[in-house]
Amino acid sequence: MSKIFDLYQKVGGAFGPSGREQGVRETIAALAADYVDDMTTDALGSLICRKKGGGKKILLAAHMDTIGVVATYIDDNGFLRFSPVGGLFKGDLINIQVRFANGTRGVISYEEKTPFKELTLDNLFIDIGAKDRAEAERQVQVGDFAVFAAPSFSQNGVLCGPYLDNRIGCVTLLLAMEQLAETDNDLYFVFTSQEEVGLRGAGAAAFAVEPDLALAVDVTDTGDLPERKSPMAVSLGGGPAIKVMDRSVICAPQVVAGLTQAGEALGLPLQREILQFGGTDTAALQKTRTGVLSGAVSIPTRYIHSPSEMCAESDVAAAAALLAHAVCHTF
Repeated sequence: MSKIFDLYQKVGGAFGPSGREQGVRETIAALAADYVDDMTTDALGSLICRKKGGGKKILLAAHMDTIGVVATYIDDNGFLRFSPVGGLFKGDLINIQVRFANGTRGVISYEEKTPFKELTLDNLFIDIGAKDRAEAERQVQVGDFAVFAAPSFSQNGVLCGPYLDNRIGCVTLLLAMEQLAETDNDLYFVFTSQEEVGLRGAGAAAFAVEPDLALAVDVTDTGDLPERKSPMAVSLGGGPAIKVMDRSVICAPQVVAGLTQAGEALGLPLQREILQFGGTDTAALQKTRTGVLSGAVSIPTRYIHSPSEMCAESDVAAAAALLAHAVCHTF
């Protein structure tokens, strides 16, 4: 088992949908403790790990929350209706397993008389095997959150499993912490909350830190699948992607240039990312207070927001090395 896969198993396996990040926060805190000087948790639940220095304040952010579902209603036959927590797509949900915080598991299915092409999330339900409402309510309450319960594997240098978005970004920051050289920079590794529901944690954490420069680490889509309708110059295994822009942000040119310089100094393969749909914590970081020079390093990932996301271990390792070098030697 590789170190990257082992860390992903630990961090990715922790329960932590948006607004319920305690389990994953505790897991990350234990893994980060040996590499930073202090750790705090803010009011929104983001974990802020500081490597103290007297120089430039640099904030590195990776969101630790995941998408999920929340139970909204239990019918007389014990079936649960639910609402999304973050962005869900119906095609990824049919007949998959989910897990609640207390360990209760269920299967998402759909009203069979509804034509599949007409299905919406309103036609889906969770079956926990309860015989009636009373039995279901002994296991799940309205307002309980659930996450994907899917297996993971490592094969051909590729990781596959749920919630690479963005637990693999958290793994990348942990690996970067281990590789830090001596620097005067004041480094803040922030594992943010509630990114999937509006970039909420990043904005609050950056407001408190007031960094001189900020870098987000997240996943990005790829353009290397068959019959790709929207061409994109990012491929799995092609190296970490330096974000130029997405729907929510245009990255600071000097940050893009600095990350590129750091990658070239290390001889790393690099890609340039323009994501036409979606955004990351970068947007919230950039707009903090009077504005922050911001950029992002992205892990190319296939099947984002499905229970079986996929990324290359080599891209993760290169991204960690890139970030460690950039914050110590480039910025």
